[in-house]
Amino acid sequence: MFLEVQRFQLRSVWQPDPYSFPRRSSCYQEKHQQTCALGPMALRPGWRAFTSFAMNRCSVLRKAVRSSGFPLLPWGHCPWRGTGSFLDPEMKAFLEENTEVTSRGSLTPEIQLRLLTPRCKFWWERADLWPHRDPYWAIYWPGGQALSRYLLDNPDVVRGKSVLDIGSGCGATAIAAKMSGALRILANDIDPIAGMAITLNCELNQLNPFPILTKNILDLEQDKWDLVVLGDMFYDEDLADSLHQWLKNCFWVYRTRVLIGDPGRPQFSGHNIQHQLHKVAEYSLPEPTRQENSGLTTSTVWDFQP
Repeated sequence: MFLEVQRFQLRSVWQPDPYSFPRRSSCYQEKHQQTCALGPMALRPGWRAFTSFAMNRCSVLRKAVRSSGFPLLPWGHCPWRGTGSFLDPEMKAFLEENTEVTSRGSLTPEIQLRLLTPRCKFWWERADLWPHRDPYWAIYWPGGQALSRYLLDNPDVVRGKSVLDIGSGCGATAIAAKMSGALRILANDIDPIAGMAITLNCELNQLNPFPILTKNILDLEQDKWDLVVLGDMFYDEDLADSLHQWLKNCFWVYRTRVLIGDPGRPQFSGHNIQHQLHKVAEYSLPEPTRQENSGLTTSTVWDFQP
């Protein structure tokens, strides 16, 4: 996928378009069929129930962002914390038991991640058996893959610089920045469990964990960053408008460089931000990622230049 009172994951990419959302387990299909009260569905059409559920969450988010405006809080009072505080022993054990450590099937085999895969129990279990918020953080989305690959291949982009990763999810892009020599990193994801997963993923890659912010970044006064990265976030027109304005302000006030990863979703390719983008890299997605993201074959990194 912002707001503590309303679950929404910045890294999520759900939308009612065959080029946007991946195939998932029967667990997710069943859960969102129930949530949306759409009744029994076949395996593939069940994804539209999940889409409806997620877009309802987006609607609440957009209303909150519009009504609140930004900034609301000074960055000095921002509720970020060191990642050690995320490692609740019981949650750590749960994540280790119910995710798979993998580096296969992505653009960044150098990075190991704890992800939800078909080898995991909850990929196949009934949805109501999953005891926490929907684990959007447990998928390595194609926009994030492209950003991570680009930073690994071009370490000068981040070396010695400060980096903000918005909608960090599994933390792969922030990890890539750390591997490439970033001086200061903040990973932003509103799901505290994502924060725990990011911490575990740092440890998997022999990195000291970096701070994690679990608040709505749009509600906070902007700080100076050398680079802001965000992937898979332009899936809804209204949210895209809010992000566009926030990123423009970040650029004009602090001259922050902004890199966006996206696999070609229509809400991004049709948005007027396209007039302010410069393509810096395009990657062919590995076959496993293509299979999980029906219709997507490439993912692109864009330099935002308003």
